[in-house]
Amino acid sequence: MRELVVLGTASQVPTRYRNHNGYLLRWDGEGFLFDPGEGTQRQMLLAGVPPSSVTRLCLTHFHGDHCLGVPGVLQRLSLDRSERPVVAHYPHSGRVYFDRLRHASVFHDAVDVREEPVAGPGQVAAGRFGVLEAMPLDHSIEVYGYRLTEPDGRRFLPESLAALGIDGPDVGELDRTGALRIGERVVAADEVSQVRRGQRFAFVMDTRLCENVYALADGVDMLVIEATFLDEDSALATEYGHLTARQAARVARECGVRRLVLTHFSQRYPDAAQRYREEAAREFSGDTVVAEDLMRVAVPKRRP
Repeated sequence: MRELVVLGTASQVPTRYRNHNGYLLRWDGEGFLFDPGEGTQRQMLLAGVPPSSVTRLCLTHFHGDHCLGVPGVLQRLSLDRSERPVVAHYPHSGRVYFDRLRHASVFHDAVDVREEPVAGPGQVAAGRFGVLEAMPLDHSIEVYGYRLTEPDGRRFLPESLAALGIDGPDVGELDRTGALRIGERVVAADEVSQVRRGQRFAFVMDTRLCENVYALADGVDMLVIEATFLDEDSALATEYGHLTARQAARVARECGVRRLVLTHFSQRYPDAAQRYREEAAREFSGDTVVAEDLMRVAVPKRRP
């Protein structure tokens, strides 16, 4: 299962219909919880996802709408006696704030939280899920965006295998070793397979346009990106360190994004989903999702 569970879509101020930020990326057996704002624990209940599904906590920065849900989520994991460790990534400069969130109240602390602060651009984690990278963005305080990249794989071509009489365990050996002897001939895996491009995901919050926005979004299958303002307020977006829907859509177009997810909406635009969609469409003709609370958005299937 690879999908984004949207737990909240509001920016600084929640509304009657939009909770503070919160995004759970379910990626096979991993659960990446990005920027849990206030009320995230309850939103997970409403979305039907257990707190125990969280294996990594990824904070872009320490403004309250991106982190005030941390105490509730971690305390719930302790209450449930979750046995899975949770790895926490966050800007190193905010370590004191994470410590305050981690111990915000009295509780029986039973969850194994392994802190791995982000101190600069580059790889922050690797595993069966792929590689998780972080890059600094441009806001009023230190902010990092995240990019998840699955390694490229191999897809064997049944017709090519059959033509050479390769089947059963021999296919596994060819995959493991990269070559297989068939009679007097050595068959290389490249002769009977195609590269299967790994899936890619990027998460961009609270930033002006900068080079790293494009670097994070380059060629991803799904881009989750803030669109705090509409284009009519682009001056405010620049002043406060945010993006407009039109800017986010332009990034998607220029970077070859397959599925664009707009979120982090200002309360100044009540019921403005259609306006966001129309503005984005002026720049990006591809698959665009204007996020709503409790929505589930599938990561696009791999290209053939």
